[in-house]
Amino acid sequence: MMHAYFSDDQLRHHGKTFIVAGEKKPIPEVPERAEILSGAVARLGLDLHAPKDAGIDPIAAIHDGRYLNFLQTIYPEWLAAGGSELVIPNIHPFDRDGPYPRHHAGRAGFHLGDTSCPVSPTTWHSAYASAQTAISATHHVRDGGAMSAYALCRPPGHHASRTIAGGFCYLNNSAIAAQELRAKYDRVAILDVDLHHGNGTQHIFYDRSDVMTLSIHADPHDFYPFFWGHGEETGEGDGIGFNHNIPLPLGSGDSVFLDALDRALAKIDDFGADAVVVALGLDASRDDPFGGLTVSPDGFAKIGEKIGTLLCPTVLVQEGGYVSNTLAENLYQFISGFSATKDRNDVTISEGPK
Repeated sequence: MMHAYFSDDQLRHHGKTFIVAGEKKPIPEVPERAEILSGAVARLGLDLHAPKDAGIDPIAAIHDGRYLNFLQTIYPEWLAAGGSELVIPNIHPFDRDGPYPRHHAGRAGFHLGDTSCPVSPTTWHSAYASAQTAISATHHVRDGGAMSAYALCRPPGHHASRTIAGGFCYLNNSAIAAQELRAKYDRVAILDVDLHHGNGTQHIFYDRSDVMTLSIHADPHDFYPFFWGHGEETGEGDGIGFNHNIPLPLGSGDSVFLDALDRALAKIDDFGADAVVVALGLDASRDDPFGGLTVSPDGFAKIGEKIGTLLCPTVLVQEGGYVSNTLAENLYQFISGFSATKDRNDVTISEGPK
């Protein structure tokens, strides 16, 4: 039976508000998301295991040391200087090639890419626990011999780059999982099925050929993160040809998404991936408050079934998916479809050719 992982420390962070079209609005990445998703896990008959603390090293293998120090120390410094209840930047650099700021406001602008990732007193604790959840699920697959595991990660991670938070994301859990898998497997693929492009993940692996990144998402010409996720972005240096974006027209539903998924799975097969991380966003749902795509619960079941055909170890890392009347159902359908196919294929593999 699949193992699932979650830490109650992940409930401690609450960013509260962000700026949308010039207006302050509630951040939809709330602790209630994890509580709803944990209900779906229970309905599946899976226990949620508390992650072990693997320390900072797996996180530092992906994220810059200055950035990790910032997340751990900025809040008391910000408050002591008379800052607001949450650390929210008011200035951003044109680029990040110049001197590193000493001032707390400069460092906030350097490391926080937009207003959707404010830092509170508990942000580091929850982000760290979320990363440890991904690491434990990955180690269960990498070292424990399991073919799959699910990490209920919250806050999510795929918009976080080496040095920058963004889009509710602080530590890139999917990237951390992929790097941990690389300790055993030569070729790892990250398949991102979130509504939004995984720009942080793309940035981290853009010049590498050992980790293929693939993202199916709403067209960034019309949707966050806007500046990344276009089809012509294929990698650089050694990574040319190992980054694949499949942007979809706004409002696309099951058939369009599943066709894109077939293309992505064919690329993973051609790559010869030894292991896969699925950045499991559920916000492509027709009921999600972001409203970019229109995938149905049955569509999520089919997405799970197709991904379950991958004949290699697979780590499912929760990304987006926000409070709606079908959030739990979408996760239930995805894992049900994935497990049914995955278990059937694993039996075939273990029995060998007939």
